Amino acid sequence: MTTWFHSWRAAVRIARRDAWRAKGRSFLVLAMIALPILGVSAFDLTLRSAELTPAQRMERTIGAADARFSDAGMGGVAILQDPKGEQYAPAGDYDAPGKSWPDGPTDVTKAIPAGSTVLTDSRGSAKLTTTHGLLQAEVRELAAADPVARGIMRLQEGRFPEKNDEIAATTRFLESSGLSIGSTLTARGFDRTYVISGSYELPSDLTAQQVNALPGAFLAPYAKAVEKAGLPKPDVSTTYLVKKSGGFTWNTVQTINAKGVLVTSRAVALDPPADAEVPLYQKEGWGTYESSGAADAAALAAVGTVVGLAMLEICLLAGPAFAVGARRSRRQLGLVGANGGARSHIRAIVLSGGLVIGVAAAVVGTVLAVILTFALRPLLEDYLGQRFGGFTVKPLELLAIAALAVLTGLLSAIVPAVTASRQTVLASLTGRRGVRRSNRVLPLIGLGAVVLGAAIALYGSVVSDQFILVAGGSAIAELGVVAMTPALVGLFGRVGRWLPLSPRLALRDAVRNRGRTAPAVAAVLAAVAGTVAVSTYAASRDAQSLADYRASLPHGAVAALVTEEGGRDVPEVRDAVQRTLPVDIRADVSRIAVGKPGCAPWGEGDGCGRFEVVTPPANECPLWVSTPDGSDPAEKYTKEQRRALAKDWRCLMRNGEGVYVEGGLLIADAPLLKVLGIDDPGAAKALADGKIVSFHKPQIDRNGTVGIKLITDLKAADRASEQNKPAPGEVTSFPAYLVPGSPNAYGLQSVLSPAAAKAAGLTTVPLGAFFTTDRLPSTEERQKLDGEIAKLGSNVELTVEQGWVSESGLVLLALTVFAGLVTIGAAGIATGLAQADAEADLKTLAAVGAPPRVRRTLSGFQCGVVAAMGVVLGSAAGVLPAIGLRLTEQREQMRFYREALDNGWGGGDTPPYVPIVIPWETLAALLVAVPLGAALLAALVTRSRGALARRAAH
Repeated sequence: MTTWFHSWRAAVRIARRDAWRAKGRSFLVLAMIALPILGVSAFDLTLRSAELTPAQRMERTIGAADARFSDAGMGGVAILQDPKGEQYAPAGDYDAPGKSWPDGPTDVTKAIPAGSTVLTDSRGSAKLTTTHGLLQAEVRELAAADPVARGIMRLQEGRFPEKNDEIAATTRFLESSGLSIGSTLTARGFDRTYVISGSYELPSDLTAQQVNALPGAFLAPYAKAVEKAGLPKPDVSTTYLVKKSGGFTWNTVQTINAKGVLVTSRAVALDPPADAEVPLYQKEGWGTYESSGAADAAALAAVGTVVGLAMLEICLLAGPAFAVGARRSRRQLGLVGANGGARSHIRAIVLSGGLVIGVAAAVVGTVLAVILTFALRPLLEDYLGQRFGGFTVKPLELLAIAALAVLTGLLSAIVPAVTASRQTVLASLTGRRGVRRSNRVLPLIGLGAVVLGAAIALYGSVVSDQFILVAGGSAIAELGVVAMTPALVGLFGRVGRWLPLSPRLALRDAVRNRGRTAPAVAAVLAAVAGTVAVSTYAASRDAQSLADYRASLPHGAVAALVTEEGGRDVPEVRDAVQRTLPVDIRADVSRIAVGKPGCAPWGEGDGCGRFEVVTPPANECPLWVSTPDGSDPAEKYTKEQRRALAKDWRCLMRNGEGVYVEGGLLIADAPLLKVLGIDDPGAAKALADGKIVSFHKPQIDRNGTVGIKLITDLKAADRASEQNKPAPGEVTSFPAYLVPGSPNAYGLQSVLSPAAAKAAGLTTVPLGAFFTTDRLPSTEERQKLDGEIAKLGSNVELTVEQGWVSESGLVLLALTVFAGLVTIGAAGIATGLAQADAEADLKTLAAVGAPPRVRRTLSGFQCGVVAAMGVVLGSAAGVLPAIGLRLTEQREQMRFYREALDNGWGGGDTPPYVPIVIPWETLAALLVAVPLGAALLAALVTRSRGALARRAAH
């Protein structure tokens, strides 16, 4: 034991001294190992620090209160909830036919125990005045200075409001608005002015645009002012912070749930009940939604595969570097053997080099991760949008990550250690390299792995729909190719007979010394294979995305729509677009309003209704028509009949195309047709004649008219919907003109002129405008328009059709650069090792009169040869996994398509298009530019003349 300890201590001391002498090589290997450790450790620290304990989460949610009471909106019926108070459902069975889902407000105050301390917490929204214009912000009425609310808001400067004419604002609101403490603000259409008394932040939402006022100081008077202006009052939600002696246990929470009130309890959060004690989880269709064991195993396998491949890549890159060190220290190792050292001592010295570098990388990576995460904590918190619960360090997790660095260093040094120990003492002292036959077993194992991996990937792509099989099989096959690399390098040697002198010498040198060539080639192969696989998959997805892309508008066209406040800001929005963009044609559009003029679309708000374009019963798709008993109408058809009906004109869907508007109906004149590219004189004439222009055949009844139903009683409409009956309402019919052919109306189904709508007694309000442009608006023009709209504070639905844009271009470029850097690094390491081996030959060439450029030329070709072999093999190995994944996706999408047709869901009239595209630009860069760049770089950094020395005699 003592002998073992002393021998390893001596080996570590020798390795430490060698590492210090070769600082450049040591730093290179240390950086390769430490950088991943730094990234993973920093991610672990950030993730753990961002996790909140139940106590911290409760402090940010309910402050110092014992619970928060909320209205479940179930009309006071009993509810079931989860312990966190996030999920809930009515306790009774309301899914049965004929039963209405409970709806309506609940008087929460009746559920609050007597003697409790209560704070109201109300939220609404308003457009507040700023130095730039108007800004939509949340208004929160909470006595934030009260001890019960302590922890919900963190005061940054000044103080919380103490008077009704004071408010505090979040720091993000002050940054966006240009205001500061002491500034005054008000809301649009509101005659009260408020002074900003302080700034605060919400620890779990740093991006919140929010202001805080005392209860009753803002929302109630603002709602009266809005209603007086004829607009719907803003929605306000009120919850109650309750504090009482003893808190609220799970049994107490369930008792309160019986009154229709949702409770978020501190006591329950700190000591949650078992799942078996939660009635909601026993209800059919509800559960904790935790991932299954199979999903966890698959995720763990995926993480293990990624970590394993990353370690393999580092070992393949760092292994030759340790071999370089062993080769340069072979005389020292020979002296160890000459003085009685065994082969185990030689292996220990080289392995200690990996141990020293691994430990140093672990320490450096971990320490830098802790320092950088601590120093960058404010930036990380801003990026995540929430404050950390604390700076949390899990020593065991960091230790496990650091152990990966040590293991990687040791694994990287294994092959060089074994190779160095096999050298005889005489060969090490004289510098002779000897000749060793390559391993014949490893290529056979690699070939078996390739066959096995290819079979698994083929099964996954052709028979099964499991992506994990394709990915796992591809990884096994790639490891097999890595194991076959020495044999494949030997095959490349046969190309040398057709090459000029310098590249032929470089290729033959690489083939004869496969021990140093194969790891570098394998490292390049692994990096390039991953890059090519991801690039091929991304290029194929881009091609599919392009084929599936449906333009929202004609190219370069613009739509600006405002649905809030009855279109109050529409004129300003139209003018802003006209001023900032190169507009050619402008088409103003309006919408039908049911109820108050200020009502939002789809019947939102009190006193508001909605409309719908009636589809005649004869034109309804038989697969989707409503039945009195609520049964599926498609069940009475066979699969063949469903497939046939799916292609019927009544069942063809055109969803997901264009700009979505209520009912697919716009009130506009002929310029809208020009903007949409509808070149049909008959359509323009029909609009002028008071007809409704339709692009959707099922809307038109047998009399050639289209009906518009005005629904004013929304509750009656909801009851009718629950009974699968048409909603009650007055129907106004218009003579229709069906645009011939199948023109692309970009989501619109019909257009009615303002004159015809007015003549029929329909109330319309401005919605916005559609525009054509002389050219595609530039980025600067878009930014200027965004600034103009921000000043208005309006919620504008802005659409600028710029055509399909690839989302993978930057990814492909980054992958190509990454693969290029790995290739150049691996090839450079192999070249350095080759120069260490061939130094005596180069000196001989110099002695017999070879020009100095021979050293540069040979070095460049040696580097280029390694890079070229790795890139060629990696490109071939990387394309196959991507093809397998795409074939799997094709089978899966075709299965969904057939299933949709068989069940009458409407799969569309064309099957899915799943292309396989080879990224030739990326391959060209890898196959040509990267090896050429590696060769030129190696030639440039190599000295033309070596150090003068005598030729060693052998």
